[in-house]
Amino acid sequence: MAKPDKAELTTQAIDARIVAHRTADVTLTVTDAAGKPLAGAKVTVRQTRHKFLFGCNAYMLGRCGKPALERAYRRRFAALLNYATLPFYWGAYEPRQGQPAEGRVKQMARWCATQGIRTKGHPLCWHEVTPQWLRAKTAAEVRAAQAGRITREVKAFAGLIDTWDVVNEAVVMPRAEGGKNPIARLCKALGRAGLIGETFALARRANAGATLILNDFDTTAAYAKLIRQCLDAGVPIDGIGIQSHMHVGAWPPSKAWEVCERFAAFGRPLHFTEATILSGKLKTDSDWHKTRTDWNTTAAGEKRQAREVREFYRVLFSHPAVEAITWWDFADLGAWQGAPAGLVRKDMSPKPAYEALMQLVKKDWWTGPLTLTADAAGRVRFRGFLGSYAVRTVRGEAAFELKASGRRRATARVAKK
Repeated sequence: MAKPDKAELTTQAIDARIVAHRTADVTLTVTDAAGKPLAGAKVTVRQTRHKFLFGCNAYMLGRCGKPALERAYRRRFAALLNYATLPFYWGAYEPRQGQPAEGRVKQMARWCATQGIRTKGHPLCWHEVTPQWLRAKTAAEVRAAQAGRITREVKAFAGLIDTWDVVNEAVVMPRAEGGKNPIARLCKALGRAGLIGETFALARRANAGATLILNDFDTTAAYAKLIRQCLDAGVPIDGIGIQSHMHVGAWPPSKAWEVCERFAAFGRPLHFTEATILSGKLKTDSDWHKTRTDWNTTAAGEKRQAREVREFYRVLFSHPAVEAITWWDFADLGAWQGAPAGLVRKDMSPKPAYEALMQLVKKDWWTGPLTLTADAAGRVRFRGFLGSYAVRTVRGEAAFELKASGRRRATARVAKK
């Protein structure tokens, strides 16, 4: 993969791509309930939701400890984000065989639904956090249990969760615990592409309309080779998941762009599924399992994090193949490894990074409210970011979707509510 041209990463080039790929030049015809154009009408147009998925894992829902912290967590999460990852780590979700934590996660998913937040389940097949009861089973029993788990979860949550990280970290999977891990044994028996093909087929049968994602932290040719093998075999991969845990330092824009280009070549939407930039000291050890209690956010680290978050999101949002960015974790409270990774602090007060994203997501990349005057044919024209819109006139209200960039025509038939 060729290194990106510096011209691709200038402020002007990034802004131009955002306009080209994330907005549309709209001609909107506003009519009354009978379909008659409202000539000369005063029209208010406002965006209500992004098409692009700005997300985070929502693992602390219901777990913040104090009511005030819980309320603040939910309020700040919903104010910024429209996409949430919910936990399906098998060992924690089903510590006793046949007793899944379905009710707890459904409660989380239902809250997200009330806020208009799309949900994703993570993960269905992974070699980490496996249940203890799985370890004593034979290869055939592990295969049957994994198949049953996928079918059960995807069916049970259809309509609440219709997006799934089906397989997580398959590149290293066969080597887990020296190959003795039960999922590692299954992966070695079926082969990486064979395991992925089988699990994706099960998920598709359980929910034909689901969005199915293959996820990995490996951004090298090894992951690209595996994706190619799967696509050539007809595996129904709807999105390519890319982890970007930057505990040892933020990726420069050139790397972010290079990764986008490498995986965009497969013609599938890219989901940056786990993005982390720290607001404290950077990680210096190689232990990715230990949780620390002395890893704190700092004033200098927060300034750096805000700058790097803004840079990272702007580059990704400007790439036409990227469909989603999921932050990891929302708050320092309960963050993975105890890292100062949150957009908000342990007391749920916003860090500069949170404010930087609010500026981008809800101001710089947000349309309206616009007050416009319709012409003689009831038409108004504007440029808007892709997503959902509300229209209001004295004659009533309506809604419409702006789904693709370029020149677009839409009609809003307003009616009293």
